[in-house]
Amino acid sequence: MSEPAVLPLALTLGEPAGIGPDLTIHLWRRRSELRLPPFYLIGQLEFIKHRAQQLGVDIAASIVAPSQAIECFQRALPIVPLDTQITATPGKPDASSAPAAIASIRRAVSDVLSGRAAAIVTNPVAKNVLYRSGFAEPGHTEFLAKLAQEATGTIARPVMMLWSPELAVVPVTIHLPLREVATQLTSELIVETGRIAARDLTRRFGISRPRLAIAGLNPHAGEEGALGAEDAAIVAPAVRTLQEEGIDAVGPMPADTMFHARARAAYDVALCMYHDQALIPIKTLAFDHAVNVTLGLPFVRTSPDHGTAFDIAGKDTADPSSLVAALTLAARLSATAPALVPAK
Repeated sequence: MSEPAVLPLALTLGEPAGIGPDLTIHLWRRRSELRLPPFYLIGQLEFIKHRAQQLGVDIAASIVAPSQAIECFQRALPIVPLDTQITATPGKPDASSAPAAIASIRRAVSDVLSGRAAAIVTNPVAKNVLYRSGFAEPGHTEFLAKLAQEATGTIARPVMMLWSPELAVVPVTIHLPLREVATQLTSELIVETGRIAARDLTRRFGISRPRLAIAGLNPHAGEEGALGAEDAAIVAPAVRTLQEEGIDAVGPMPADTMFHARARAAYDVALCMYHDQALIPIKTLAFDHAVNVTLGLPFVRTSPDHGTAFDIAGKDTADPSSLVAALTLAARLSATAPALVPAK
């Protein structure tokens, strides 16, 4: 039986005025030292060459098709071109920013679902810049799910997981004001999130029986109702449902005792009820190397766990650790389970 073809990773441009182009240039120049998997950037050759000049570095870059990226990778940064001009400068997004970022994401999804790329790694985007252009999706992840659904005809339910060797967390609710979390949180949402997390930890990460620790919403998981009824009324029933479905889930657990080393050894992922409950511990433990992994998609997508950092764009001072981790993890996960649904 023949070995499956080795495919490159598709790296999106992200916000062109941010640090994504800087990090991409920096990492390609250190590709051998860092033992990076082959990738290609979906961008514009002249833009990348000009950014390299602004950074004061020399770089070889070449326009390629995805099929040529692996052969090209050791001698030049492979660039799959966009049919759009990019005029944004470091720290100063302009009218070209959103079209370029969106087109790069679209091409990456097309490539991975058609078997031209192994996985997608996304450089950071600026949502406010996208919104000003008329972008209708809440964010990056929802846009990827929409593109996957358009290509496959199957509804995708994306789940954000922040992963590091020290800790993996999933926020059940994400970008909500704190006062709205209790009204938006439901047992059904917790159960659906837990199912997807358990499925993809098995399918992508190779964990045969993932262990889910479910955090309570209130201090001390509600203290038997003294500190709020939501944990008994919403979280506990969801945990029971997951257990009845054969998923190894425990909770609701007091969040203030879930994240020390001994507690973390007892589970594979923590499901948290709101954004900061999940992101504060992982950013404390793994600020420089945590990776954003989108579960629930028919392909692997990872992203560095940081933003566009307009204030340092063009200065070659951004820490590349999270993007290194994102590329490395994408290669690992796509080798375990390639894209699962072909394009129509």
